Amino acid sequence: MSQPAPPSPAPSWRLRQAARVLARGGILAYPTEAVFGLGCDPDDAWAVRRLLTLKQRPVEKGLILIAADVAQLAPYVRPLPEPRMGEILAGWPGPATWLLPAAPDTPYWLTGTHETLAVRVTAHPLARALCQAWGGALVSTSANPAGAPPARSPLQVRRYFGDRLELVLTGALGASRRPTSIRDGRSGRLLRA
Repeated sequence: MSQPAPPSPAPSWRLRQAARVLARGGILAYPTEAVFGLGCDPDDAWAVRRLLTLKQRPVEKGLILIAADVAQLAPYVRPLPEPRMGEILAGWPGPATWLLPAAPDTPYWLTGTHETLAVRVTAHPLARALCQAWGGALVSTSANPAGAPPARSPLQVRRYFGDRLELVLTGALGASRRPTSIRDGRSGRLLRA
């Protein structure tokens, strides 16, 4: 018996459009494992500040980066010694976010007041295809203003943000009902279930 096919990512022209939006400093929404996320170029300070303003999120809290593979995260984090790093890599791609030591030149607007950065190699087909089309990691934070429930549909994204986003990629959410777990990479301690 064959396995059902995973949800297909957006058409290639839509992914190219998303990459152009990111290159111009734009913000977009896209489906992830459990909720819609907001994303932008993590190296664009202006785009990240605009995203934080939309969310009403203080820069001190830091952000999550998603990637299609570990190599896309390499500029932002330092690997941990074995066996810790092996445990992390064994769960990727997948719905697990890990706090890893930030690389020395990782921008403050990503780490906030922390010496770590939250990162995930996503298994969500569209989010993964988006990172591949972009050619790097993306900021990934839930699509909601602070204190509101995360958006679970494009309509809810539009209700929250109206025309203040350059693009909303439509697609199915992953099977998770809750945002991804977050664990401390050094200790393995669960910080968010």
